[in-house]
Amino acid sequence: MVPWEIISKASSFIAEEMGVALRRSSLSPNIKERSDHSCAIADSNGNIVAQAEHIPVHLGSLRVGVKLLLKEIEKEGIGLNEGDMIVSNDPYITGTHLNDVTLLSPIYHGDNIIGYVVNKAHHIDIGGPSYGSINPFATSIYEEGLIIPPLKLVEKGNIRRDILSIILSNVKVPRISDGDFKAQIAANIAGIRRVRELISKYGIKDVLDGWKSSIAHAFKLAVDEINKWPEGTYFSEDYLEVGQHELVKLKGKVTIAKNKILVEFPNAPKQVEMPFNAVLGVTFSAVSFPIRSVMRVEIPVNEGFYSIIDLRAESGTIINPVPPAPVSGGNLETSQRIADLIFLALSKAIPSRVPAAGSGTMMNVMMGGFDEKKGQRWAYYETIGGGSGARPNSDGISGVHVNMTNTMNTPIEVAEATYPIMFTSYTIREGSGGNGRYRGGDGMVRSFKVLSKTRISIMASRFLSSPWGVGGGREGKKARVVIRKANGEVISINPLMSMVLEEGDEVIIETPGGGGYGEPE
Repeated sequence: MVPWEIISKASSFIAEEMGVALRRSSLSPNIKERSDHSCAIADSNGNIVAQAEHIPVHLGSLRVGVKLLLKEIEKEGIGLNEGDMIVSNDPYITGTHLNDVTLLSPIYHGDNIIGYVVNKAHHIDIGGPSYGSINPFATSIYEEGLIIPPLKLVEKGNIRRDILSIILSNVKVPRISDGDFKAQIAANIAGIRRVRELISKYGIKDVLDGWKSSIAHAFKLAVDEINKWPEGTYFSEDYLEVGQHELVKLKGKVTIAKNKILVEFPNAPKQVEMPFNAVLGVTFSAVSFPIRSVMRVEIPVNEGFYSIIDLRAESGTIINPVPPAPVSGGNLETSQRIADLIFLALSKAIPSRVPAAGSGTMMNVMMGGFDEKKGQRWAYYETIGGGSGARPNSDGISGVHVNMTNTMNTPIEVAEATYPIMFTSYTIREGSGGNGRYRGGDGMVRSFKVLSKTRISIMASRFLSSPWGVGGGREGKKARVVIRKANGEVISINPLMSMVLEEGDEVIIETPGGGGYGEPE
């Protein structure tokens, strides 16, 4: 009998290899350069058994999304044969937002499905009125892009051209989207092949037993860890921008009890007709990430760990909306604030492990237009890092993506070669981190000029509220965006904006710094 640890580690590496295949074969810089994708393996019941170290907001959502997707497939009577792949981006099923397209494939052994491989990738455009599809002013999900219900994109090993054609007919840069869909297909093919090789080497019984043992082991480690934490209920409050000048208060309530952690959101705001509603998958992701982050032991992140978290989110609220509420920013910005809330509550239970708040925004930039020199439309998406919060024993880190995003940047050279833009600066925003015994990391300044007429949209937060400090540490500086028109006019931008830029207009983005830790000496 092979040790279960071998099966567990091998399965994690299979998920990592899926990610490598997806990234290397994709066409969009958002996936190829920024790694905006995630991969995992689930058992026959939809329980996550292994995942790669990809994006927190994707990975936690897969715990919710895979089970809901399987339930929807069963409800619709969709049979899964060997070689089939199901595609969907419905946030109320798959768990994030429309840009994140999920592709799920069964793993057959003989006549039986013994598990699934699944990946999720952020497509730079999925239709709708805005370039990048993330519409800052959407009042319903129908204004955010094409909704793809669970459908067979691949049937018995063959791509359904009819389904793919419908999707590509709704996006602004179909050649890029076509390549990214095929990269997702390639990733699942690689995952299935590797799982079969694992079964061939060790046998089906040892593989399935290994998955069960890995889940049980993660549960035991997680329970042992939280049972060392002080039992009790801990509260927190923070604010989220949901409009040009509007803040809503979010409240967190974390109860540490024997063998479990209960997370609630007292008096959660009702869902809004703005794109800041976080579907349940996003909320679960944003809750599980801080809890896992403050654990000192190495714990496999699978159903064993996820099962210690009891999330209660009232339906019809901003943290668990019902259709047709718009949700693109819930995945991007509300997720960040939920994570901040949980970190802040945990800082009152175990202050020696929790950092101050990081920048707290993904600072989403969506652009596009018609490139006359190349004679084609283009769409561009970027999230811009900031400062991480100061830690109990050291300063924060400057110029990084924090919390719910784990992506990289698009290198300036790649962006300039691909799109009609020219960068004018890319540097650390000195002094933006909060003061304290340990300083928060500094944010970033990233600025560029557009070289042709361009529609730009920005969706961000921490313009009106600041990243908080811990133990007397000072707040980090707020976000700031300025547009310097070619005629010399300077325009200050709010957290939500969409406008047309003319050739030569410059966009200057300054991201928040992290909060400080402890009273300044």
